[in-house]
Amino acid sequence: MTEYEAFMAMQYFLEQFYERTGSDDVGALLGDMLFLESGETMDPAAWEDWIIAVKKAKSEQ
Repeated sequence: MTEYEAFMAMQYFLEQFYERTGSDDVGALLGDMLFLESGETMDPAAWEDWIIAVKKAKSEQ
């Protein structure tokens, strides 16, 4: 699975959680994670944080 595919899987997971709970915090996070036409996320830090998390997860295996 690519980093992008994993990011999208996380987004789908969070969308399901948001639909069940209506959590404002999760809703805000999902907004930050949306991709713009430029290929960047609404909040560029969301993608950068994701890449850091992926690297950390890979290093712990």
